[in-house]
Amino acid sequence: MMVVPCLHRLILAANRDEYYHRPAKSAQFWSHNPEVLSGLDMEEGRQGGAWLGVSRSGRLSGISNCLLLPLRPDAKGKGCLVADFLASELDCLSYTQKVAKEANQYNGFNLICAEFQQFQKAVMCYFNNFNNSNPVLLEPGIYGLGNATLNTPWTKLLYGKRLFTNVINRAVEIAGDSLTQRLMHILSNKESQLPDPLLEETLLTHNYMQNHVEEFSALCVESPSIGTRTHTVILINAKGEVTFTERTLVSKETAQWQTSSFRFTIHP
Repeated sequence: MMVVPCLHRLILAANRDEYYHRPAKSAQFWSHNPEVLSGLDMEEGRQGGAWLGVSRSGRLSGISNCLLLPLRPDAKGKGCLVADFLASELDCLSYTQKVAKEANQYNGFNLICAEFQQFQKAVMCYFNNFNNSNPVLLEPGIYGLGNATLNTPWTKLLYGKRLFTNVINRAVEIAGDSLTQRLMHILSNKESQLPDPLLEETLLTHNYMQNHVEEFSALCVESPSIGTRTHTVILINAKGEVTFTERTLVSKETAQWQTSSFRFTIHP
């Protein structure tokens, strides 16, 4: 969920749902490229991939699975699409157009790439490999992205957008840290949003998820093997000041979470 209003160039709140056993590093500036901040996938064969990140130069990217396509065991890892953009010098439209040419090598995905350079208009692109569409430039506004395509009217997505909109409509009144906490509260919401025929139809095509439809209908997913492991809030204000806050599940057994926050100013 994101918006580009006058006070903030970006307000983004995102959850990462993943198998609990899949190894990953929490958000940090990369040791091999200190310009880039993200969590990193450490799964064998997928090391170095990312799901959401931002750079000191104002590049931002995030990815989600698109469950509308069948899974292929031979597909390439998608996390490289985020990591490569964050370290790239290509503009976001050129990069997503390049990705579109090789999109059939991956399982279903939604990709967001954006640039928030100082003293320039923000640019944000969206691409998915589900319906052979071309990358599109997004106008300023409120968007919801889950595991279908952009703004698919799943009940959980509509519910999340409504909660998100209620918070950001008061963003002028709310200090940065308080805004982050309110968005984190939304991301941790475990209320089932059933019935939702559209969501249920999609999940029934996936063997594991068809047995846990109720859990997956919530904004924050908690099922035996897969769940929401990371909440992330990214704020970029009109001065180019970035606040990146991540809350990560350390232990499912003890329900222990760890919060880290990073602040920096986008350089020219």
